[in-house]
Amino acid sequence: MEAESSLVMGDPSLKELAERNAKRTRLVYAHAGAPISRASPAQQVATRAHLATKLRAEYQDAHSLPEVIRNQQGTVTVPASKTSAGSIDAEILTQLEKETGVAPTSSQDAQKGAVALRTQYASQPSTSSNLKSALIHPEEATAATRAGSSQSMLNSALIRKKELAARQAQPAFHPQWKLMRVISGHLGWVRCMAVEPNNQWFATGAGDRMIKIWDMASGELKLSLTGHISTVRGLAISSRHPYMFSAGEDKLVKCWDLETNKVVRQYYGSLSGIYSLALHPTLDVVVSAGRDAVARVWDVRTKAQVHVLSGHRGTIASLQCQESDPQVITGSMDSTVKLWDLAAGKCYTTLTHHKKSVRALAIPPNEFTFYSGSTGGRNIKKWRCPEGTLLRNMTQDGIVNTLSVNADGVLFSGTDAGAMQFFDGETGVAFQSINDIVQPGSLDAEAGIFCSAFDQTGTRLITGGADKTIKVYREM
Repeated sequence: MEAESSLVMGDPSLKELAERNAKRTRLVYAHAGAPISRASPAQQVATRAHLATKLRAEYQDAHSLPEVIRNQQGTVTVPASKTSAGSIDAEILTQLEKETGVAPTSSQDAQKGAVALRTQYASQPSTSSNLKSALIHPEEATAATRAGSSQSMLNSALIRKKELAARQAQPAFHPQWKLMRVISGHLGWVRCMAVEPNNQWFATGAGDRMIKIWDMASGELKLSLTGHISTVRGLAISSRHPYMFSAGEDKLVKCWDLETNKVVRQYYGSLSGIYSLALHPTLDVVVSAGRDAVARVWDVRTKAQVHVLSGHRGTIASLQCQESDPQVITGSMDSTVKLWDLAAGKCYTTLTHHKKSVRALAIPPNEFTFYSGSTGGRNIKKWRCPEGTLLRNMTQDGIVNTLSVNADGVLFSGTDAGAMQFFDGETGVAFQSINDIVQPGSLDAEAGIFCSAFDQTGTRLITGGADKTIKVYREM
């Protein structure tokens, strides 16, 4: 040891070489941030390699913030050098530029395009943001971006729904309706009416327990029929037989022979008052329904009950029959509409869209649909048969007591306050609104309309109401 030290001290060149090596070692350790220690050369090399690996592993991605932090801050940091670790590869960048249509012509344009592309892909929105941007118009999105505000998805969807509702189809032209004749003769509220298939006369039933037959052309009284001991609530005239059927709150269904003007059959079995009556167009059955919450199907000839259609939880206020399924449709005060299979005697669909009692039903003569009317809100609805798909909502203020539709697609609705509206059945747009004029001497509360019917031509409308009169409207 002493020999080595003496050799180093004695030889200037060896001494200078040792100092140079020590200085180099100090510089390497100072640059690495590690203290200088007297270690063997092998240990020093291992230490330097460990420090270099650690520094590279920890700081190779420190040239930019993580993507999550950049999205939160709303800023994008573009790397200064493409060749640094973690930067976007040139080939991938070129491919993305080609896919998005960014094709710079010069190096400066290429640099600008690359910055724009990086900005676009670095700030790519999430899935919910994509859905939100799809619901917002481009001009709305630009305005929102300029203002620095984000519009909620729900508000955008509601705005789009209102815009689509405003673009409704224009209704077909329909002539206006005007009051033509007022007929007096009943001593009670006119509750039901029916038009004869040959369009020669029509019949009305009222609270005075009378059935009156009127001439269609002149409006003169032709005949009065007595036999019910309570309010007459339903009338139906057969197109296949010379029969007229009537039903009332006396729980009876009567069959009138129009040749002798006498009752030929009575149908017993209803447990309470009957509020609605309908005749099947092709079968020899008549259907009645009322306060006992069931619809009873009667055989015209044998007077037997074919079916008892039970399922409603409230009074059945309206009833319609048609040839195809559903052959029987009932509307009840339990806010539901039921479609019945007459062959099986069972209900296969219950419509619960109404919020309050369903008091009126109407079937168009040339469409496989039907209308229902109730009280409050969007209270007139159009349905598609046979499945009962909701097609359209229409609104009229008040309680809808009656609905009628003709072959031209004109839907009439009358309320308990005397308000009448005429709708275009195809678009659901109301093209005329008028108020019923009560008979002189009546109260304002007696303006209600309880029944209505178009004649066979569809050009005249007959209504009956609480002022005990029958009014005939015609197209102008």
